[in-house]
Amino acid sequence: MTEARTPPVFGKRTEPHTVIIARGDQIRHFTVRPWVAALAGSVIAAFAIGYLLATSYLVLRDDLIGATVARQARLQQAYEDRISALRAQVDRITSRQLLDQQLMENKVAELLGRQAELSARDGRLRPLLERAGGERLPRSAPLPSQKPDLRADLSAMTGFAAAAPKTAAAAILDGFAASAPDPLTTGSVADEADRIFVQINQSLRRIETEQITRLRDLTENAYQTADSISEALKSAGLSLDTGYGEKDVGGPLVALEAPAAFEAEVTELDEALNTLDAIKAAARRFPIANPVPGQPVSSSFGVRKDPLLGRPAHHSGMDFRARTGHPVRAAGAGVVVKAGWNGGYGRMVEIDHGEGLTTRYAHMSKVLVRKGQKIENGAVVGKVGSSGRSTGPHLHYEIRRKGSAINPLRMIKVGKKIRQFL
Repeated sequence: MTEARTPPVFGKRTEPHTVIIARGDQIRHFTVRPWVAALAGSVIAAFAIGYLLATSYLVLRDDLIGATVARQARLQQAYEDRISALRAQVDRITSRQLLDQQLMENKVAELLGRQAELSARDGRLRPLLERAGGERLPRSAPLPSQKPDLRADLSAMTGFAAAAPKTAAAAILDGFAASAPDPLTTGSVADEADRIFVQINQSLRRIETEQITRLRDLTENAYQTADSISEALKSAGLSLDTGYGEKDVGGPLVALEAPAAFEAEVTELDEALNTLDAIKAAARRFPIANPVPGQPVSSSFGVRKDPLLGRPAHHSGMDFRARTGHPVRAAGAGVVVKAGWNGGYGRMVEIDHGEGLTTRYAHMSKVLVRKGQKIENGAVVGKVGSSGRSTGPHLHYEIRRKGSAINPLRMIKVGKKIRQFL
């Protein structure tokens, strides 16, 4: 009977391979199954592929290394370029800061120099201002008495205080460095410094202008005062031997810078005050003061009725009613040429004032000077009385020019007019 076989569902079954190894009398065999052979083939194939890849890497390795090296070189070059750019930027900032520092130091030195110049001017101005103040000139705008404190101004403007051990320039720079904005984002520190220095410079220039203006005003006032005294004396027939107003002037106009202008104004003011002093000294010699200030006039100069004879007679002076013992003062500076009893004048003092002018003080009760004595303007020369040809206590006052009597009232009016300047 024939046995029926079931056909395979998954195909023909592969039989395993048998490997027989004979060695002498020993025979060994082992069976290699299909999956083991497949695994071994896969391993061999993987090894072959790895070998091929390794060989390819070794062949192409130089190109890969070169590319890597080139990439690293490019990165390094980029970093070096960046570092160089940053270093150049830092150098530019440092250079600009050094330049700003130098500019500020120069400006501070210039301003401090101008402040020192103003201080020196103040020292020169004080004696002149004291002289001008003593001359009783018409008042003008006051001169700034305080010198500008440059360091204080800079401290206030920049918001810092200067340290004692540091120089002014160093302190200013430290203040700017602490308070100034970043120059990379908001501009240079020098821009802010320029604004501050301009303000200080304007303040110093304003003080210089005020000084020169004040000097010019004082000079003009001195000349005006001298003119007033001179004109008043000339109106009374008194001439000044000072040469004032007799100079011929002229020439080209030469503009002066600020320092030269200040020196010129100081020189001009000094000359004006010297001229005024000379005119005042000359005016004090003239008999223009009242010998008994505040006392009433009892008899004027000219023709009048003689108090003793009752007939018209020429009165060669002025009579001032005053109590006995009232002080009699010299009407001007001079030298005593007579002092004592002089006939109808009674006790009399006569003073020579120069320029042919003399004054007489008569009927005094007491003489307080001696012949040859130098007398200052306003000095007491005696006391009122009624000596000589007199009807009562009074002062008989005469002014004579080259021996001829002139009206004293004219001189006294001139003295009142210019008294405020003397």
